Amino acid sequence: MVQTEKDNIQNLLLNIGRKMVSENGTEALTARKLSEASGCSVGAIYNQFSNMDNFIVIQNYMTLDELANHLDKVELTGDAFADLNLFLDTFVEFVLENKNLWFMLYSFHLRNNGRQYSYFYLRRVVKIISLIDNILRQAVPNMERPERLLSSQVLWLTLFALSSLLTKDILDSFSKINRRTICQIMINTYLAGLTVLEEKDE
Repeated sequence: MVQTEKDNIQNLLLNIGRKMVSENGTEALTARKLSEASGCSVGAIYNQFSNMDNFIVIQNYMTLDELANHLDKVELTGDAFADLNLFLDTFVEFVLENKNLWFMLYSFHLRNNGRQYSYFYLRRVVKIISLIDNILRQAVPNMERPERLLSSQVLWLTLFALSSLLTKDILDSFSKINRRTICQIMINTYLAGLTVLEEKDE
């Protein structure tokens, strides 16, 4: 009963904090502001999460879970290039619809450079990479699994790095290029390169 009550308080705080970030950005998320919005004391918040970094980590878990669910629902066609672009479009759409939540996840990585991420965090990333690997298996069926998994990781890391361009208007001051197009060109060029290399090895 006590654990259930604790879980309810945590869920309440997580849901309210998520709404605050979604509507007003990461600067809206402080212990004091969360306290005011939830009616829980700052002490109660820290009692639940120890610190705000832990709170943000759980929020990032939720964001990765939501992304993985969206990507997992993509109906693949069997054509690797078409499927990769469907995957890419779903990813871009998710980031654009959840700009503030995604920026919170991305900026947390920047602020915690060198941090060792937990098994629970890495498990979520691995799930997303495995979805990419399923597509690469179609594109380069003869590639050895270790090499293909490495390529899947490279694709994810590239896409993750480029995602920062989707959350902010940093390119608008000197370029009007569509930010979605940048992602498409980079990912499709990489996939084309992999298929050419496999053809040469045959």
